[in-house]
Amino acid sequence: MSSAKILVIDDEPSIVNLVTAYLKPEGYEVFTATDGTSGLKAAHAFKPDLVILDVMLPGMDGLELLSRLRRESQVYVILLTAKTEETDKVVGLSIGADDYVTKPFSPRELTARVKAALRRIQTGAALGSDASVLAFRHLRMDLGARTVSVDDRPVELTAIEFDLLKALVENRGRVLSRERLLEKVWGGEYFGEQRVVDVHLGHVRQKLGRGDLIVTVRGVGYRFEDEAL
Repeated sequence: MSSAKILVIDDEPSIVNLVTAYLKPEGYEVFTATDGTSGLKAAHAFKPDLVILDVMLPGMDGLELLSRLRRESQVYVILLTAKTEETDKVVGLSIGADDYVTKPFSPRELTARVKAALRRIQTGAALGSDASVLAFRHLRMDLGARTVSVDDRPVELTAIEFDLLKALVENRGRVLSRERLLEKVWGGEYFGEQRVVDVHLGHVRQKLGRGDLIVTVRGVGYRFEDEAL
């Protein structure tokens, strides 16, 4: 997706310029905003494939913007958070951020995260309607339509949540470590913390409404359990 559209929302001109300088040579179309209100408007007008969002913004902060954005869009969002603000990371993931990068950050690392995310988005879109359906006693996943249902009840998942569940379902009965899930879902270029896996899978469990489908193997990772049809 070299022609992908990326929206950068940050009130620090130096960061906006730096990120733009690294992303534009990759062929991405970059749009910028410097506060929450204009950022939300830009998201509506620009319809980006990916958003890089600073938490600390004047007026409407990044978490409020993310919350509003998630009411209408599942666009991939990477949060920029201060190194000491651990709460912002957890809250951001809880609201619906897909990933986060801690300031100060390496622009090369951020660019690698963007590339990996866009590749995954493109791969998901390329599956098409002929992709397989994974059916079990309680859970059903249509990989082409990217839909999930539990006991015939539709379950709405974000892109990250869907891909995490897919990785576990395709390896039913096998334990996948956090490292392996990071590699499968975020890509080999991921440099962040493993806790993003725990937070996102916590959301998946809540949405599925069945705590027995995703089993935690302490000190190892996670395993999907359901009876195959």
